[in-house]
Amino acid sequence: MIRVDESFEEVHGIIRSRWIPEILDSIKAGNHSYGEILDSIDYISGTELNRKLNLLVEKRALEKREESNRSHYDVLELGEDLHHIFYHLVELKEKYF
Repeated sequence: MIRVDESFEEVHGIIRSRWIPEILDSIKAGNHSYGEILDSIDYISGTELNRKLNLLVEKRALEKREESNRSHYDVLELGEDLHHIFYHLVELKEKYF
């Protein structure tokens, strides 16, 4: 039986958040600067991208570095695991729906 506790709820909150899969996928595809990520995701606002990037950095799914007055983002271990989960959710959708 799955034990639902505070940690589970925290992970679930990240997974169900809009734009998180697209952001992780964009960074994994080689878009590491804020502008590159923003340009690669249709319909996301700059404000919403900032919110989600800050959330992912706070949760330690992404690392943020400053390079030449530009923010640079890299996927950390939690981000890799989340990306893996999203990949499998897409597989389930394609297989069953």
